[in-house]
Amino acid sequence: MDKIEKMKPVYERIAPSFGNSFSIKKFEQVNQTDRPFWHYHPEIEIVHILNGNGKRHIGNHMSHYFNGDLIMVGPNLPHYGFTDRFTNHGGEIVVQFRADFLGSFFESAPEMQFIRALFDRSAFGLSFFGNTKDLVGDRLNSLFYMNNFEKLIELIKILQIMGESREFEVLNVSGPGIVISPQDTFRLDEVFDYVRSNFQSEIALEEVSRLANMTIPSFCRYFKKQTKKTFIEFVNEYRITHACKLISDGKLSISDIAFECGFNNFSHFNRQFKKFTQKTPSTYKKNMSLQVIYLDS
Repeated sequence: MDKIEKMKPVYERIAPSFGNSFSIKKFEQVNQTDRPFWHYHPEIEIVHILNGNGKRHIGNHMSHYFNGDLIMVGPNLPHYGFTDRFTNHGGEIVVQFRADFLGSFFESAPEMQFIRALFDRSAFGLSFFGNTKDLVGDRLNSLFYMNNFEKLIELIKILQIMGESREFEVLNVSGPGIVISPQDTFRLDEVFDYVRSNFQSEIALEEVSRLANMTIPSFCRYFKKQTKKTFIEFVNEYRITHACKLISDGKLSISDIAFECGFNNFSHFNRQFKKFTQKTPSTYKKNMSLQVIYLDS
């Protein structure tokens, strides 16, 4: 097997531009050479993906988004980038700021109660949907046409909308789960990157244990402790998440999707798919088709 390229340190340093208390960036297309990686930062992050399908890997949570997404990631919550070579999207906006970027006013003003509650919930990772996703997405895009003061006021309004909204899903319902340490995060990044690059073929536990510089039993205990799931469960979850994307794309048959995602046994694929989504692949495909009809109508 190919040797795994060593990743750079996984702590991401974020510095707002001069005269700003937060960072805002827009990406019009996926950079094929800029691969997503397992990272964290002390800033809260809002990511709006205009359209397309992709994966969310935040803390212990993994899922597939359809027709874009609006995601909020709390401080020091590990996550992968949300767009990669498997994702077709019409643009991505990323806003990052410290929880205390509004200063002492934020801590004491009663008018900020919804935003404070939003920041507390962000520790679990949030995905917004419905009118909230569309409204916030439009307002995030408007930030690029404002001066610095207007941007700040508009961001507070955006946070208030998100704080008052009930159109969201808590992603890590059992808690953020993963405790950050530079050594552990680097090691998990190596393992996650290996799975990401090889999930379409057979993955040998021996190879992954060697990558982590551990014996197989030690690696299995370590991985379960860090992620609250076994390595095999993680691999199957990653494959099923990708299968959901392929089903939503509508270009392959379900049997072809099973083998495309690394399952050599169709019955095993069906069992794992239902375990992860609570639906059979055919039912999931039918429901996805109804969503597409609804969106196009």
